Amino acid sequence: MAHGLVNTVVVYKGDRLSRSILDFHKMMQYFNKYNANFVSITQSFDTSTSMGKLTLNMLLSFAQFEREVSSERVRDKIRASKAKGIWMGGMPRLGYDVINKKLIVNPAEAEQVRQLFEKYLELQSVNDLTLWAESNGIRAKTWTTAKEQQRGGNPITPNSMHKILRDKIYIGMIENKVSNNVARGEHEAIVSPDVFQRVQDALIANSNNTSHRRRSPNLLSRKLYNDKGVRFANQHACPKDKVGPYYYATRGFYLPAAQVDEIAMSVVADFLNSDMSTLPQNVVMALKRIVWDDLSYLQKRELVHTMIDRAIYSQEKLVFHINTTPQLFNAFLSEYHINQNANPMEYSVNGDMVTIVRPVILRRYVNTRFIDGRNGTLSITENNHLILKIFATAWRYREMYECGGDVDTIGRAEHVALRHVYRCLEVAYMNPEIVNKILSGKQQINVNNIYKLAKENQL
Repeated sequence: MAHGLVNTVVVYKGDRLSRSILDFHKMMQYFNKYNANFVSITQSFDTSTSMGKLTLNMLLSFAQFEREVSSERVRDKIRASKAKGIWMGGMPRLGYDVINKKLIVNPAEAEQVRQLFEKYLELQSVNDLTLWAESNGIRAKTWTTAKEQQRGGNPITPNSMHKILRDKIYIGMIENKVSNNVARGEHEAIVSPDVFQRVQDALIANSNNTSHRRRSPNLLSRKLYNDKGVRFANQHACPKDKVGPYYYATRGFYLPAAQVDEIAMSVVADFLNSDMSTLPQNVVMALKRIVWDDLSYLQKRELVHTMIDRAIYSQEKLVFHINTTPQLFNAFLSEYHINQNANPMEYSVNGDMVTIVRPVILRRYVNTRFIDGRNGTLSITENNHLILKIFATAWRYREMYECGGDVDTIGRAEHVALRHVYRCLEVAYMNPEIVNKILSGKQQINVNNIYKLAKENQL
């Protein structure tokens, strides 16, 4: 409509477009802005006259009244049904199957739910319970929709885990959260009321106890430093537009914990699968008895935290210092398997310490078209993909510009700011020799600096 391609909006009845007076008038203002007419096939009124406007408002008032009355009736029906303990639908819970609109216990899933409740009383931490569930293959409920589509089956998040532990449906109750009423349900309970109440007491105690609050899941906690020797702290309450948890060292400088921890785990996995010919034989024999693929997720995290003595972030690289003392890994040694992988890998050895350098790129340039605007780590491959994306967009803008368009037209067509168009055109008209070096890999450039380089090297 904004492009002038719509002349008339036709509906069967006015309330088919909207049953809200406010929404309808906003749409009419939008139609008038772009000179679009509104026509109702079964209703006759002329909105250019006062009588036509009155007629339209009356029809909309009755339509909104009908909608609100219908909503009230549905809410009353749900409230009354839940008061009788009837399951009123929604997303199925882990531990139950929905058969003939009733909750029927799924024995295998019910056992998993009981394990989660009992394990929480042991761990006293929702985050630790979430990691334990993932390592033991306990996932969210999987079900099939009426359209035969598979849903669910994803790893359980801490928020979802908290909802499971709080859900009274597992003790055979149906809760109406609107009226705050609880009634005995028609379905069978999975968890005993005693265990459920102990879990509720523990959740309340742990939420109020600072010793249990926000236990850090960060893998390199107290082991990550910057090149000036300042240790990164765990940062949960991040600034606006940041997504935590983060590692924090100096004001305004954050490293995302999830990405850094993933790099740390990949470094240890690659090292265990590498050719260790330069290491002492007793060290090799110990490390090769660690079969990475046989370890659970929690065991992998514990092993990485044990092996990495220190990690240092400096300009576009992470340096990992790995302790190879054999006695540290007795808990992770396999009795029956030997890791046969011997992949090439670059590292340096100094006594019991192995140093591995992993190049990364810190993204700090705020550009919502190509980067999400938050600090973070990029691999070299991700950086190069963004560079190619910038060049592709720049050349497309150049073609539009040279075909008779102007900057304003390009901005409107692409729904981007004029500043972004100007910067992309500068990339498109960059010195071809430098472009060839970048695209051939002879010149490595950080995505943060591409626009600055283009501005300084125009044709």
